[in-house]
Amino acid sequence: MNPNEDRKIREKLEQKTWNQIKTNDSWAIFKIMSEFVEGYEKLSKIGPCVSIFGSARTKPEHKYYKLAEEIAFKLTQNGFGVITGGGPGIMEAGNKGAHKGKGTSVGLNIELPFEQHDNPWIDNDKNLEFDYFFVRKVMFVKYSQGFIVLPGGFGTLDELFEAITLIQTHKIGRFPIILVGKNFWSGLLDWIKNTLIAEGNISEKDVNLFRVVDTADEAIEHLNKFYAKYSLKPNF
Repeated sequence: MNPNEDRKIREKLEQKTWNQIKTNDSWAIFKIMSEFVEGYEKLSKIGPCVSIFGSARTKPEHKYYKLAEEIAFKLTQNGFGVITGGGPGIMEAGNKGAHKGKGTSVGLNIELPFEQHDNPWIDNDKNLEFDYFFVRKVMFVKYSQGFIVLPGGFGTLDELFEAITLIQTHKIGRFPIILVGKNFWSGLLDWIKNTLIAEGNISEKDVNLFRVVDTADEAIEHLNKFYAKYSLKPNF
């Protein structure tokens, strides 16, 4: 086992004094508060944006990288800015497309032992750094008017289901969630329909909380149709 991981496990089982608990937790609260305050201050001024989620491991030559870049560019041409996790892969592609489209390009970076580093396509005043995943996820959902999810791993699934759960439980508005890549998502969708619904763990109507598409034009069309229902559109 990694020595650092071993230490973390052992620390959880150690008996701590009240002073240790008070000191460690108190400083953590202040750090959490500072991340919320900085996030709220910077992101409250960004205007209408769509979050793009996807793998940090996707290479620039991959079709999904190119598709993410195209989607982000077209989002800016339709009046939306782009929010990503600020790292490489699909996140980089999203910021790159937004930058090319001369739209708002936001990066919500997270400190990780691997994979994550700032990409160069984020607006200078819209690059935020987080230690805490849960604070970062609050920023994604609080300041996004839609979610576009490209293929990714555990982190992408976490972000996807966070958005679905908040909409399902009426904690946020029913903003559009668009999964890109029908072949990639087909196995998950089959499991949702054949297991979750069959076991009664979700309602059949819950699968209507998201849409699956294959192209950038389909993604943009669904987003625009959603807002047209409310006679709304982003400000250019």
